[in-house]
Amino acid sequence: MRRLIALIALLALAAAGSLCAQSEGPPVRLAIVGLVHDHARGFIPSLAGRRDVELVGIVEPDLELSARYAEQFHLSKALFFPTIGALVASTKVDAAAAFTSTLDHRRVVAALAPLGIDVMMEKPMAVSLPDARAMAIAASKGGIQLVVNYETTWYRSNQAAYSAIHGLDAIGSIRKIVVHDGHQGPAAIGCSPAFMRWLTDPVSNGGGASTDFGCYGADLATWLMNGARPTSVSAVYQHLQPSVYPNVEDEATIVITYPGAQAILQASWNWPYGRKDMEVYGSTGALFIPDRDQILLKRGEAKESPLQAPALPEDESNPVSYLAAVVRGRVKPVGLSSVETNLVVSEILDAARESARTGRRVDLAK
Repeated sequence: MRRLIALIALLALAAAGSLCAQSEGPPVRLAIVGLVHDHARGFIPSLAGRRDVELVGIVEPDLELSARYAEQFHLSKALFFPTIGALVASTKVDAAAAFTSTLDHRRVVAALAPLGIDVMMEKPMAVSLPDARAMAIAASKGGIQLVVNYETTWYRSNQAAYSAIHGLDAIGSIRKIVVHDGHQGPAAIGCSPAFMRWLTDPVSNGGGASTDFGCYGADLATWLMNGARPTSVSAVYQHLQPSVYPNVEDEATIVITYPGAQAILQASWNWPYGRKDMEVYGSTGALFIPDRDQILLKRGEAKESPLQAPALPEDESNPVSYLAAVVRGRVKPVGLSSVETNLVVSEILDAARESARTGRRVDLAK
């Protein structure tokens, strides 16, 4: 335990030091592509007052939606463009944050990669593995970086859990990962009509709760397993609210198997509250991560004990700082946000969809 505390203390010092290590330079010229994803509502205010990033344009063909955002966030109408072509013809862009439907991620990357513009998209990366692979190829050809933005990437508790497992062998070999993600459902929490139209469409979103929230667990499990592909995937999907979500499932349980380990992903639009929490069980102990800040260690019959979850380095503490660091070459996308991890995530989600459709386990080719 003393060794564990010592390592976490060192991580905390490194994180604190990194806060002063930001390199000065011109701001990253950032564009937003799409406003139909409600996460844009939180992203735009996070740009205010920053010196490392400058918002230079917003692409949204829906004029009514553009006007609504311009009024709500006091944005100049000169920032808005109907197409990517109109944007890049008018202003220089270093990077783009995509808030389109998941189906449109491929189109956005295909348009921006040849222009050398780095892209960050909201999770998941793609509606299918073929789309994810096409995006990876386009990014490689264009020499750009792709970042997949998951809220859970910026949880210091998750990062501390990874360090405890892989840096200190705090719980031995991973045996089981259980991830709970979701909320009361997009209709219940008041998602906008523009968001609901594609989020509850099986083509534009690739599914319902399984895609919306199953991707979090698939991402975390792949990361904790150091990028390993599973050997099989089994899934059960249900329509518990068919009158509200007639076209997509609102309840999903996905079981992923590895040699010697298992991950259970519980994705739901039926939780009585919002949650993004995880349990990791090993051969000698277990970690419980109830939220973004807390982590608990349990060994044997002893009571759970809290572990420190150090503040993350500034470049890795939020999506805006991370994207700016990627564009400036200070950070290379790895782990939770990387293309490599999210190709595996896409493979898992495709296999889960097929398993739920057929009622059979899907074995993944070696």
